[in-house]
Amino acid sequence: MPFAPRKKLPHDVPFWVRPGSLFFVTICALPRGADSLCGPTVAPTLLAAVRAYHEREIWYARLAVLMPDHWHALLAFPPDRTMRTVLAQWKSYTAKHTGVTWQRDFFDHRLRGDESLDLKVEYVRRNPVRAGLVARAEEWPWVFEAETGIRNVGTGGTDVGPGGPDATRWA
Repeated sequence: MPFAPRKKLPHDVPFWVRPGSLFFVTICALPRGADSLCGPTVAPTLLAAVRAYHEREIWYARLAVLMPDHWHALLAFPPDRTMRTVLAQWKSYTAKHTGVTWQRDFFDHRLRGDESLDLKVEYVRRNPVRAGLVARAEEWPWVFEAETGIRNVGTGGTDVGPGGPDATRWA
């Protein structure tokens, strides 16, 4: 049975949403189910791109976790950039530098309060545990956190310290 065509989502942030609001974002790689993102050359490149966008204030990356075929992030965008454009540019850049084929579009959900933030942080951090990839979230190497930098311990890499903006400056 063929699947119905996917609708193209607008991803426009309503005018009443405060600048600097965090969004839970998921981007999937193709083919689904394959380990396209966590290889020893691809994963560090993707996390370096997350960090570079963060440091250049193209976005504020509170947290990003790579999974084998998708990644989750908690991101805020400055008022002069649209989420759709920033994510499209990031996907294009990383596709050229890693060979990853990204699924069209992405999923986003605006976080509406501290309770929602705490739940999403826990959900994103524990995703590798739920997938059976590690026993504890702290063991997963492919993580970027704004407060601590890139965690890359599972591959013999080194931690990179924090840097970049704070999303509250856009509020």
